[in-house]
Amino acid sequence: MAEAVQLKIRRAVAEDHGTLEALRAEAFGPVFESFRRLLGEEIYEWAQRREDEGQGAYLASLFSGNTTWELFVAENEDGILGFVSWKLDQSTGVGEIGLNAVWPSLAGQGIGTQMYDFALTAMKSAGMKVAVVSTGGDASHVPARRAYEKAGFDVSIPSVWMCRTL
Repeated sequence: MAEAVQLKIRRAVAEDHGTLEALRAEAFGPVFESFRRLLGEEIYEWAQRREDEGQGAYLASLFSGNTTWELFVAENEDGILGFVSWKLDQSTGVGEIGLNAVWPSLAGQGIGTQMYDFALTAMKSAGMKVAVVSTGGDASHVPARRAYEKAGFDVSIPSVWMCRTL
């Protein structure tokens, strides 16, 4: 097994937005194509396309001062390799990992695991009692599920999102 890439993880700054947007688009492109294939064109157009297209605006919102989400980047001397967001709910003691990605060409090198470990450590330090993360159950999400399991997420509730045309 290859040695994990050594990372520096830091809070994202506005200058990172362009790189993170390119990374997000490349990482989630196959996921959105999977959704299109699974749903078919008509249902995808009505039920999913806007959400997929809105993900870029959602990422941009994580740079605003008006969000409860934290946004961090993982980098080395080659530049930004991935990003992870999370939020803390002090009232429930639950921390949630949100939008995150690693450049697809770097998958399997331990970058996601290091980012999740960083986020989980921050959650624990902030007094969170449970960490949650959501991901898809389709084949395009297998790498994400594997990465979350590697980071210790070992309890899940399977769900199914069903659609039909009217």
